[in-house]
This record gives sequence, C-alpha cells and structure tokens, in this order.
Amino acid sequence: EVQLVESGGGLVQAGGSLRLSCAASGFTFDDYAIGWFRQAPGKEREGVSCIGNSDGGTYYADSVKGRFTISSDSAKNTVYLQMNSLKPEDTADYYCARGGSYYYTRCRPDDFASWGQGTQVTVSS
Repeated sequence: EVQLVESGGGLVQAGGSLRLSCAASGFTFDDYAIGWFRQAPGKEREGVSCIGNSDGGTYYADSVKGRFTISSDSAKNTVYLQMNSLKPEDTADYYCARGGSYYYTRCRPDDFASWGQGTQVTVSS
C-alpha cells in the first residue's frame, strides 16, 4: 500500500523557517517523483516544488524560488521541503504526493495520483 505521511507544519512568524518531511512507503522510492503542493482557503491546489528521485531534477514555483529547497533521502525514503523567509502568503495546507518519474518537471497536481493527508502551515505577519 502506498503511503505518504507529512510532518513539520506549524505556526511561524513571517521571516521564519520550517522544514516539512514526507515519509514514503509501499513503493520503490527511486522510481517516482515526489511533489509538494499547497492549498490555501478558497484557492486551487498548486505545485510548490517537485523532485525526480531517479535523476534528482527539481522544480520550484516562481513564488518560492530562492526561499524553499526540496531534497530527497533515498536511504530514509523521505523528501524534505526546507522553507525559509516565510511570508503570510505561504499560509496553506501542504501536501506531498507521488507521481511518475519525470512529472516533477511541471509539478502539476493532476499528474500526481497518491497523496498524503497534509500538514498545516500558518505564517503570521
């Protein structure tokens, strides 16, 4: 059974940092891309950052470039999202998801079929 479990969300002041973790199980980790997506109230789910575990390629949304870093630890089957210089507009529920190997290149929610339960990130001003 494919499982993705997010952790690390919380409340932080603007300018602060959080690190999200996505622990994966039930599949061959290196064969898939893992993505981080977020959904704010009243907004559509959007791709934040994705990584291809087969080639290490990454994608970042323009809104997070230079502030967020995605990384993958195949020994732990875990993908991390380091979020620095957080802004109130980063407030959302964050989800990790599994997609085909090269779907990280466009990081679109529709391309990712298996999802975690989400973790909430709140950035206060």
